[in-house]
Amino acid sequence: MDINNKARIHWACRRGMRELDISIMPFFEHEYDSLSDEDKQTFIRLLECDDPDLFNWMMNHGTPKDEALARMVQLIQMRNKERGPLAM
Repeated sequence: MDINNKARIHWACRRGMRELDISIMPFFEHEYDSLSDEDKQTFIRLLECDDPDLFNWMMNHGTPKDEALARMVQLIQMRNKERGPLAM
């Protein structure tokens, strides 16, 4: 997926699982544009992961084996915490 195709990335952020939607969508809407190109690629790779894995990682029930994905999960959690739980 192209890091500049924001419509496609926005669509990929919509997971159909409320817990993931409230974690991933605000991060995309508030933070994506400020990420480096490398971090944008990592975010897209994270979106390609299965929902059960994403859910477990976002809920701190494990971490990705891939260090870049683990760092992205931490970044999402940290930035969402700074903004507040439902800052959409």
